[in-house]
Amino acid sequence: MEKTLSLADIRINYSKKILNREAVHENPLQQFDAWMQEALVAKVEEPTAMALSTASAVGRPSARIVLLKAIEDNGFVFYTNYESRKGQQLHENPFASLTFFWPALERQVRIEGAVQKVPAATSDAYFQSRPKGSQLGAWSSPQSQAIKNRKVLEELELKYSQEFAQQEIIPRPPHWGGYAVIPDRIEFWQGRPNRLHDRLVYLKDSEGNWQIERLAP
Repeated sequence: MEKTLSLADIRINYSKKILNREAVHENPLQQFDAWMQEALVAKVEEPTAMALSTASAVGRPSARIVLLKAIEDNGFVFYTNYESRKGQQLHENPFASLTFFWPALERQVRIEGAVQKVPAATSDAYFQSRPKGSQLGAWSSPQSQAIKNRKVLEELELKYSQEFAQQEIIPRPPHWGGYAVIPDRIEFWQGRPNRLHDRLVYLKDSEGNWQIERLAP
């Protein structure tokens, strides 16, 4: 008889790297870029995948995985449907957190801050860089809305494929575009043995300067 695994017994003793205050950049975006580059070189799976956490006007949280597409004007940029659940929550409560987890490197990054839409021209440029199928998908999906079955999506995709068949450039849907999370708190976490992990947090003060503190694990 196969033995049932206990969730409580699953653990990894992290020991690959260390995180010292003396070795990090003074600017957290530079430090993030350094870690992202290491993740890319290490070819970790989905290095740009991040958990985006939002909350409704009454504070009910919601999280999902999205992809980081750029860091522009000190903001972490992702794209989505503005009418989706996340878009509605960001309209009600324009703050969010992002969490990256790279288990191959035993690292985590947590980002918190205010959220704002990126300029329309930025969203236009990114939309035009997407594959045509993804562009049609943005038009075809009433994201987060209840639909009867998958056929609804297939019919919408066919509709827009025909509508834009003769157009060399497919316009960006008005309900689709980018958001930027403007951080005021960024924490870098490095796994260490015996759960005594390294945690360094960057906090932005009232003058816009970054202060660095070490946190207990």
